[in-house]
Formats: sequence, C-alpha cells, structure tokens
Amino acid sequence: METLGSREVYANQWMVVREDAIGRADGTTGIYGVVDKPDFALVIPMDGERLRLVEQFRYPLGMRRWEFPQGTAPERADVDPLVLAERELREETGLRAGKLVQLGLLDVAPGMSSQRGRVFLATELREGFHEREHEEQDMRSAWFPRAEFEAMIARGDITDAQSIAAYTLLLLHEHAQP
Repeated sequence: METLGSREVYANQWMVVREDAIGRADGTTGIYGVVDKPDFALVIPMDGERLRLVEQFRYPLGMRRWEFPQGTAPERADVDPLVLAERELREETGLRAGKLVQLGLLDVAPGMSSQRGRVFLATELREGFHEREHEEQDMRSAWFPRAEFEAMIARGDITDAQSIAAYTLLLLHEHAQP
C-alpha cells in the first residue's frame, strides 16, 4: 500500500485523526482513516500474589472499568517508555517501584490506530501519594488477589483488552523463568 496524500481531520491534546489517500498494489485507490496517538506504558504492579488495579469512568463506554495503570504523556509528548511507566504508576496509584521489567509490546488497534504500548512489571513497591491528572479525579485504586483478577476477567468485570493482553505477557514471562 502506498500513501498518496494525507490530511488532518481533527486534533486535540491526546490524538490526531487523519485521512490518507492510498494506492493499492492492483492500482486502485481508496482512503484510510487513522487515529494517531502517542505510545503508552501499562504497568502491572505486583506484590506477591496481589495485583494493583485502577478503576475509572470510561466515557466512550459510559461505565466504570477496572484495569492496570496505563497512559500516555501529556500533550502527545514522546517520552522514554520506562520514564512513562514510572510516571503512570506514581500518578494513578501512588506506588513507586524498586524494579521495573519490560514484558512486551502491544498494538492497540492496528487496523485504525498507530498507537503502541509497552508493558512493564513493577515489583519491590513502596506506597506513596498518587498524583492524578484532573481527568482522573474519579479514579480509584485497589489490590486484588490474582485469583480474583482472573475471576473478574471471566465474569466480564475486566474487559480492557490491554490489561488482559498484558496479563498474558506476565504469564509468559513467569513461564519462561527457571
């Protein structure tokens, strides 16, 4: 596929929506809508058999959802993934990690978005005060036993695709350990 042209349709401090004119291998043309968002960091805070989750209102769904702490830098800034992971963990939960290990990479919705995310496991945790952004003022944070986290996925209480995929990366990481 070849990009023949591009125009910005909409932009705000979190994303840019663009429409690209494309040429296909068979010579036909078309359009492709793309949502450009900065890369995000997702953090799995783990203390023994407990996982720390955050719950917030997700406006597009019209409901509150539990998920792992995750996010992007303000104003679509490009930030080192490790620095972003530390920031998101502190901001949303108040936790500080003595150890952060990158587990893998996720593509959020590659059919429509350029956004990618790096997943980190946070251990050796210290409690502190959260530093939430204004948009996160209704956020809650709590510890859950892993068995309860898995039951929440099975019941449909946790449906965040990134959190579920990140947990799979954690399981693979643990499986690979001697």
